[in-house]
Amino acid sequence: HVKTREQIEGMRVAGRLAAELLDYITPYVKPGVSTGYLDKLCHDYMVNVQGTIPAPLNYAPPGHRPYPKSVCTSVNHQVCHGVPGDKMLRHGDIVNIDVTVIKDGWHGDTSRMFYAGEPSVQAKRLCEVTYEAMWKGIAAVRPGATLGDIGSAVQRHAESHGFSVVREFCGHGIGRRFHEEPQILHYGRPGQGPKLHPGMTFTVEPMINAGKRDIRQLADGWTIVTADHSLSAQWEHTVLVTEDAYEILT
Repeated sequence: HVKTREQIEGMRVAGRLAAELLDYITPYVKPGVSTGYLDKLCHDYMVNVQGTIPAPLNYAPPGHRPYPKSVCTSVNHQVCHGVPGDKMLRHGDIVNIDVTVIKDGWHGDTSRMFYAGEPSVQAKRLCEVTYEAMWKGIAAVRPGATLGDIGSAVQRHAESHGFSVVREFCGHGIGRRFHEEPQILHYGRPGQGPKLHPGMTFTVEPMINAGKRDIRQLADGWTIVTADHSLSAQWEHTVLVTEDAYEILT
């Protein structure tokens, strides 16, 4: 899935719009606000202001019921794919908001961690280390590098701080489809796996747990949580492999 110059420009536009959406929602993330309200704000902004399509809404990969909301909101021990609802954010909560917009057929996918009020020392440290781990992975991106270089850089940083890397979910190629090849694992060994080529676009989105890496799925068929109820954090950017390094599209 190597993109042409024209296709990359479409990805840039979608990526910028995804980033803009997270900028827009930032001031609304605070104690006393429900995740469902944050979803509605994001949905209305995408549809009415940006003229974009919320990619998660009714997204149904094989074996899954359609996803019922326009963004994912994963709070505290929720790892990913948290379904927005009536749950109110409380002081000290950490929440990942994961957005994917479609503009002119191209997908822009990004997520950030947010604090509702002042988080605990451990929660803040987890969010910061996860952010750093994402950037360690991105810094390994260049033509000729391998997918293992990215995963190894993420894993080394997270584990050096006593945290664990979720194995069951990973980054992915992205373009006209939400999820394309290759899969971008957030663990691995340097030099292993397929090589990177200019024009590839994919996400780097490590999910890091404060406790053990084991996870489980809730009865809603979507929300993933840590098995030991420890906190989890995630950051995500969509990345382009350039002629000499990388470009962040989100």
